[in-house]
Parts: sequence; structure tokens; C-alpha cells
Amino acid sequence: MMTQNANLLVEIFVEELPPKALNQLGEAFASVLHQNLKAVGLASTTSQLQVFASPRRLAAHISDVVKRAKDVQIVQKLMPVSVGLDQSGQATPALQKKLQALGLDGSTISQLKQKMDGKSMTLFVDSVVKGVELQAGLQKALEESLSKLPIPKLMTYQLEKDCELPGWSSVRFVRPVHGLLVLHGSDVVDVHALGLKAGNTTQGHRFESLKHVIMIEHADDYSDVMAQEGAVIASFAKRREEIHSQLNLAAKQIGGVKPIDDEALLNEVTALVERPKVMVCSFEKEFLSVPQECLILTMKTNQKYFPLLDATNRLTHQFLVVSNINPSDPSAVIGGNERVVRPRLADAKFFFDQDRKKTLASRIDGLKQVVYHNKLGTQGDRMLRVKALATKIAKMLGEDALVASVESAARLAKTDLLTDMVGEFPELQGIMGGYYARHDGLSDAVAWAIEDHYKPRFAGDELPRHTVGVVVALADKLETLMGMFGIGNLPSGEKDPFALRRHALGVIRMLVEKNLNLSLNELLHEAYSVFGGLVHADEAQVVEQLRSFIEDRLAGQLREQAYGAKEIDAVLALKPELLCDVPKRLSAVRTFSMLSQAPALAAANKRIGNILKKAEGVVAVVNEQLFQESAEKNLYAQMQLILPKADALFQSGDYTACLQTLAGLRESVDAYFDGVMVNAPEENLRNNRLGQLQLLHNSMNRVADLSSLAT
Repeated sequence: MMTQNANLLVEIFVEELPPKALNQLGEAFASVLHQNLKAVGLASTTSQLQVFASPRRLAAHISDVVKRAKDVQIVQKLMPVSVGLDQSGQATPALQKKLQALGLDGSTISQLKQKMDGKSMTLFVDSVVKGVELQAGLQKALEESLSKLPIPKLMTYQLEKDCELPGWSSVRFVRPVHGLLVLHGSDVVDVHALGLKAGNTTQGHRFESLKHVIMIEHADDYSDVMAQEGAVIASFAKRREEIHSQLNLAAKQIGGVKPIDDEALLNEVTALVERPKVMVCSFEKEFLSVPQECLILTMKTNQKYFPLLDATNRLTHQFLVVSNINPSDPSAVIGGNERVVRPRLADAKFFFDQDRKKTLASRIDGLKQVVYHNKLGTQGDRMLRVKALATKIAKMLGEDALVASVESAARLAKTDLLTDMVGEFPELQGIMGGYYARHDGLSDAVAWAIEDHYKPRFAGDELPRHTVGVVVALADKLETLMGMFGIGNLPSGEKDPFALRRHALGVIRMLVEKNLNLSLNELLHEAYSVFGGLVHADEAQVVEQLRSFIEDRLAGQLREQAYGAKEIDAVLALKPELLCDVPKRLSAVRTFSMLSQAPALAAANKRIGNILKKAEGVVAVVNEQLFQESAEKNLYAQMQLILPKADALFQSGDYTACLQTLAGLRESVDAYFDGVMVNAPEENLRNNRLGQLQLLHNSMNRVADLSSLAT
């Protein structure tokens, strides 16, 4: 008999799962199972989950699971009294039908309660919902868990005859499943999934398991039994830690080297082995003449090896292999891996040698044969646009000396797309161009620009290291953004095939972090101009649409940097032309908002803005002779004293001091609204007061729209 309270184990034994998805599959399978059991009261609120995922199994260990959930008393709403009871107080047919549906009989009528619900008296009944049995609850939870697995593509396979349940002949799942193990304590739970009935047996390592069939006596024995009898570290996290530890130990034993730090590679290798064993291998040193990026990429991508780097991060001729077996004599495994990697490295060397036989400049004409986009022409057309825009940007920066280098880098930036190495390894675009540029005798600035013009490639990536590279990268990203917006290829939901969001963030980062004194509006209009009518005819519309897109990305980035929504709104409401100014403006607004005068000035600024909106079209002037109230005279005198100082500070870029200076107007502004009626009956008097407020409003909102700070 099953115990009332015990730990639960569920394992699906399957053929080798997709390695890049394994960890996600394991987490999803276990967490949904756990959540569903907690939802129906089979697992306690303090129940703990342990996730297992190896190449051939998904499993979950869930603590504190009961045989049957507790009954739950609920108060259930039935219907209005006027509908459920007739004039004599007897149940109407509608109420009788409702009670029958709930499994209640006519004797329940006397137990019904009447309460006000909204505007009508309503009938309620106290009832008990029986707790779900483990078998039924687990069956439903298991089905839910399997249906919600993030499987990109299902396969269909036929069941073996002796595994079939009645009505089952074929199954759709990510890989064929061969076993279902379900234990509550030491008892098998009678559930089924994917055409299989639950049992208490599984299989271990394909080659090193002590037994072909492994019996699990108790749910809590799973991890230890799999390790001892099955030669399997079932936990993904523990297996990953074991591999990481072995990699570092092997590197330490060699001395002076370290394994490459690559989380994605470590996760993928963890998903490929069940019993990891790290071995040291090597290749001929002559291959080190090839750029290390090529060798590293082929070893990681094609062979899942861990290259070893020296103290200066240069590649060595040794590498680490994570084997799925642990032979007494590892020489055969080591020799086999060394033989496998040699042709890969030889291919890389061949590509590198062949590519250097042609200069990058000789490949320019070939760009005309490579289609970029059917509406935007070839890579040759795109190169000309990027070169033209990069030249304009260099001139906007006022550095004429940049122009020649920028033009050279922009002309050659895409030529490595035509090389054999990049054809084999697209991830090396730009990087190989830098190597080949140096081989062609070009300057470091041009070579760096060719290598760096794709940067930043991802969040947190470094920016181009030289101004030439920054200009070309900026032109490249703006050309992509304007081209795609110009033909209507906008991101939609999660879909962003041309990585426009990443390009926009790259533009923002370069303008801000490199402190470039470049007008965003001017940049966008210049980007539009290089297309020569190839994109949407309405320049203003496209520029405004793209500008809003970039500003949305900027707002999101600032939120991630812990700026408040009001601070961001206050600064971006002015649509600042120089994005490099935005951090200074935000800092100034944050400092201003901490002043005691800030709330009152923000509220007054909002009030002034509303008054001026209603007076749009009115020609407002300021004539001191028309001042009548002492409050308006005093405010004007204070404005004459404070505004020139604030304006000077604004012009010098000291935004913080500018706003702090404006805070000195607080008392005069408060007194003005207490003692002055702005909308005076006399037109000349009214316009004069509007003119004073307009002057004040303009000066107060040069750094940011202070009304956004009002509560």
C-alpha cells in the first residue's frame, strides 16, 4: 500500500535529446509537473523540486507528496433568490437542476444561505470538494507537463508491440521514449504517458552501466543508484560542475594554460555526456600560424573541444576533450580525437592561405554579384551607401583627416564575405577582414575598423576601438535601419530578422558612450539621402518613425540602468538632438528632484504648460509698463536676475547647476499664482502675462520637461 506522505520520482527514459535544448527541456518538464501537483494540493507549499536531465532522460524528484489531497470546503454561488425560489420558498426547476449538477439533492435547500451580492439577494451553498487522488492528479499533471515542453519540432514514431497501451500505435514526441518510471516512495504509481505504463526500472549509461536494466527501489535512491550502477550523473547542474572542475584541474596539471571560457559550449557538452571524463589532446604547432579565431571556432563548433589559452590569451597547441567514457587506457580516445581535429585545422589553414592570394580591394567588384535585399540591391550598392554616409559622418565630426581612412574602411568592410574562410565560418565576418587588411598593408586604423564595424554584436559587447571604426559602424547600422524602415520591414512582436533593435541599441551606445557631438535628426536625414529615392518617398515620415523607434530603445535601456520613469520622461519629452547629452540631463534631473523646491516648481511648470496650451496662437509679448500686481513685478525682477545665469550654465553644459539655479524662482512663482490672474479680461494685460509665463516656461524646460516630475 502506498504511504500517505512520501517523495515522488518521475523519469522519462528517451533516446538522445537535442543537446542545445536539454537543460530547458529538463527545467520545463520538472517545474510544470511540480506546479500542477502543488495546485491540486498533492504537493505541499514547502515541497522541494530537484531537476534531472541527461542526454537520455528527463526526471523530477518532488518532496512531500501525499497519496490524496485534503478535502476543501468552499462557498459556491448559485443564482439570485428570485430565480432559485418560488413564492412559497420552494426550489424552482432551475435551482433543482443546478443542485443536481453539483451532486446535491433536494434536502440541501434548507442549508442554502442568502446573501446580498451586488444589488440582489443571492443563494449560496457550502460544499466540500473532495481531494484529488495521487494517481488521477499525477496523470493530469504528467500530461500537462509533456504538452507544455518547449519542443521546436516533434517526430512521429511507432510503438513497440509489447509497450503499447490499448489504442496506442504511434507517438509524437521530440525523440522516441522507451521507459516511464514513477515512484511514490517505494510504490509505483499507476499512470501512463506516450503509450507507456509506469514502472520502477530504467537504463543507465549505454556502455558503462553495470546492468542493462536498473531497478530503483525508492524515489530517494535515484541519484545514487544511477551514479553507482548506471554510471550516470543524472543532474545537469552537478554534471556541469563536474566537467568545469575537471577542465580546470587538467589545465592546472599542464601548467600555464586555461580552458576557454564559453558558457554555451559548457552547457552543450554537459548535454552530450552522462559520465564526463576530460582528456588532454594536442595538434601540430604549425597550425598556430592561422588566426586563432578560426582554430578556436572550428574546435568549438565542429568538435565541441575546449581550446587552451596561455596567460596572454593566445591559443596553444593543446586542447581538452570531454569524453563520455572512462577507459583504463585513454590513448585510443586521445589519438582518435587528435586525428579528427587535424583535417579541420588543415582546412582552416588552406582557406587562410588561399584567401591571402587575393587582396580585399580585388574583391570589391564581386560585391555587385551578392544580393543584399531584393528591394535594396546588392552588397555593392550597400557598400556605396555606407561609404557615402560614413564620409558625411566624418565631416560632421569636423575631422577631415578621418575621411580617407573612413572611405577606405567602408569600401572594404564587406569584402571578406567573399572569402573562403567566411564562407565556411560566417561568424568570422569582419574578424577575417581585419587580418586580410593587415596582410594587404593597410593601416591598423582601417584594419580595426573593418574588424569592428559589426560591433556591438550583442548586449554588453565592446564598441569599436578607434574613431574610424566607430564612424563606419555607425554608418553601417544607420544604413540598415533606414533601409529597412524605408521599405516597411519593421520588427513585429518578437520577430526581428534584421536585428534592427540591436542595431538601434548599437547606434545609441556609440553616440552616448563615445560622447559624439552628432545630431540624431541630422544623422537620420543624411542616412535617408544616401538611398537616392530607393526607399519610401515621404522623408519626414520615415525619419520620424525611425527616430521614435530609436528613442523607445533608449528609454528601455535607461530603465535597465535604474533611472525612474518620470526622470526618463522629463528628459526624452524634449527629444534631445544630442544623445550624448542624455546622461548629463538625467543626472541633473535626479539632483533637481531631490531639492525641496522641486515639487512646487514641477507643479507650477505643469500649470504654466496647461495655460499656454489653451492660449496657442496668441501673440504674447512682455512689456514691463503693463505690470500691475507686485507679484508679477517681483517674479519678473527675479527672472531678470536668475534666467541669464541659468541660460549661461545651460550653454556651458552644466545642466545640474542650471536646474539648481532655477530652483531660486520657487517663492516668486508661488507668489505669482497666489496674486495674479493670468487670464485678465483686458487683452493687452492677458497677453503680457502670457508672455511672461512663456519666457519662464522656455527657460525652465531647456534641460528637461519639469512638468513630467509633477505628481
